[in-house]
Amino acid sequence: MKSDPKVVVIIPAMNEEGSIGKVISEIPKDLVNTVLVGNNNSSDNTKEVAQKAGAIVLDEPRPGYGYACLKCMDYAAEMEEKPDIIVFIDGDYSDYPEEMHNVVAPILDQDIDLVIGSRALGKKEKGSMTFPQRFGNWLATRLMRIFYGLKYTDLGPFRAIKYDKLLALGMADKTYGWTIEMQLRAKRRGLTYTEVPVNYKNRIGKSKVSGTIKGTIMAGIKIIGAIYKYRRV
Repeated sequence: MKSDPKVVVIIPAMNEEGSIGKVISEIPKDLVNTVLVGNNNSSDNTKEVAQKAGAIVLDEPRPGYGYACLKCMDYAAEMEEKPDIIVFIDGDYSDYPEEMHNVVAPILDQDIDLVIGSRALGKKEKGSMTFPQRFGNWLATRLMRIFYGLKYTDLGPFRAIKYDKLLALGMADKTYGWTIEMQLRAKRRGLTYTEVPVNYKNRIGKSKVSGTIKGTIMAGIKIIGAIYKYRRV
């Protein structure tokens, strides 16, 4: 890793007009070169707010967390100066963007390939994680340990990865399975990984996943399905 790495942040966002500006404004300017927002079929002013805050906004009309991330990755691939590190963070302001230095540090200081910001290791504001979220994380990480020997405590969306390693993963999930797919593909590729504690607060607005019964069920199916899928291949 070079001494002055190019760090690009990717934010998938769907109807986050009340929060996206806050997220972008609190991203450390001394660390990050470019902020990409995957505008995932928003029906509100997410795009306009994100642009005003200084982000490059890329429209992805197909709803799906993975679709939005892949749209931003396509843009990064066309940048004249390619990123060295990609940081993913949600647009709902539940994470603390100023903690990005801590998330990136193991890559810069220890040459780690993938860093997961673990909400389980950090401090959580009361009510910030629903019971389905907590149980889903516990179950998924327990199964990952049993089947793959992976020592994760969270599937947290706040994470950083070396850009070349991200490309090598061949990410393909379009919806709810994006985070766990990255962790399982990293295992198959032999990437080094670690977790760092990140704090977590109540999001602004309603969650598209845990905030609905359908979203919770679909996310659960996707996560469990991914664990068994990668066990077979």
